[in-house]
Amino acid sequence: MDPLGRRPVLTALIGALVIAWSAPLVRLADVPPATAASLRCLLALPLLALLARREQRRHGRLPVRTRQVCALAGIFFAFDLVLWHHVIAAVGAGLATVLGNLQVLVVAAVAWWLLGERPPARLLAALPVLLLGVALVSGALGGQTYGRDPRLGVLLGLATSVAYALFLLVLRQGSTDLRLLAGPLLWATGSAAAFAALLGVALGELVVPGWQALFWLAVLALTAQVLGWLLISSSLPRLPAALTSVLLLAQPIGALAISAVVLSETPTAVQYAGAACILAGVVVATATRRTRLRGPVEQAGHRAVLEDLPDCPGDERGDRENRQPFEASAVVDGQGVGDDHLADAGVLQPVEGRPGQHTVRRRDDDVGGAVVEQQRGGLADRAAGVDHVVDQDAGLVLDLPDDLTHLHLVGHPGVAPLVDDRETGTEPVGPALGDAHPSGVR
Repeated sequence: MDPLGRRPVLTALIGALVIAWSAPLVRLADVPPATAASLRCLLALPLLALLARREQRRHGRLPVRTRQVCALAGIFFAFDLVLWHHVIAAVGAGLATVLGNLQVLVVAAVAWWLLGERPPARLLAALPVLLLGVALVSGALGGQTYGRDPRLGVLLGLATSVAYALFLLVLRQGSTDLRLLAGPLLWATGSAAAFAALLGVALGELVVPGWQALFWLAVLALTAQVLGWLLISSSLPRLPAALTSVLLLAQPIGALAISAVVLSETPTAVQYAGAACILAGVVVATATRRTRLRGPVEQAGHRAVLEDLPDCPGDERGDRENRQPFEASAVVDGQGVGDDHLADAGVLQPVEGRPGQHTVRRRDDDVGGAVVEQQRGGLADRAAGVDHVVDQDAGLVLDLPDDLTHLHLVGHPGVAPLVDDRETGTEPVGPALGDAHPSGVR
């Protein structure tokens, strides 16, 4: 097994530091924004194709609809990259990376506007701090500022966050299977490469770069865009959202440090204060709170985790309780789906109990995600002793690191009946935008 797979915290930290080089590498390439966007995507395609081919051999080809939707998402990805590269030119690589963290706020706003999903209270509480940070970075409150046009940079930073939110929304609608990572991104990246080139023609920004620029763009494509994305996407679903939001601060902080040392960027003290406000606001916006509740499934409510302690009576044959501290199942509005490796992933902590005792731990904001092992069973008496129902090969997607994530239970002939013996079907639960952590595939 990959040693990093056993260390999701280290994996996420390395991924964030790799992605921190994204904006500085764009500056080092020193080509027009649309050219950088198109070529970084184009140069990433061979490696993504190899990874997608490996996924295809293991899990089958992407459905035609998924490919079409991911290609559509690539159009928004192209807008996102071109706009963000303009932000880099306007305010510098370090501050541009900090402004990119505003996508946490914008994704929630888009979810509210398009899907009617009210943002959590903690995000609203962070809004004044985020806005203060934006004002300080832009120079709207006075004082000297660094950058060619910091006010334009802030406006474009908000625009790129909107484009990223739309990219994320469309991409998540096209692909809900967490086993398939490279395939959807391959189609989105290929589409983005083509559309960014079209934008470059329209804006007069498409040029033939020199060998030095191609070198830096190739480094960007293979490291920040592919390697960093792999490390981030493989580790974030296995970590609590509160820890994730703190770990990912390594990206903007690292970008500020790299930009200062490598590019000699010198934001003013006021702009550094604004950057600190934005990062503090992101931490507040992505923090979680947890409460506990004991009782039967009916009392668990939305987004609960049922813990089936070892050696409880009535367990179905073939489960793996003797190999795990406990088994856990997510319950959403009375319907349960399970995963016996949540404990291994560090999402939950074992609880003390005696045989026959069942505990319900309610989480208002996160359940966490992990690799789903094949376990089939059911819920016979509506007690909290839920066994495992389905594996990822049968269509389960379990990824709830924060309020902006979703859980889909996809119908499959082999899935045993769940609560109330209801037939399984495609049932989206919670916001559909997916993970909106500060770091993305930029």
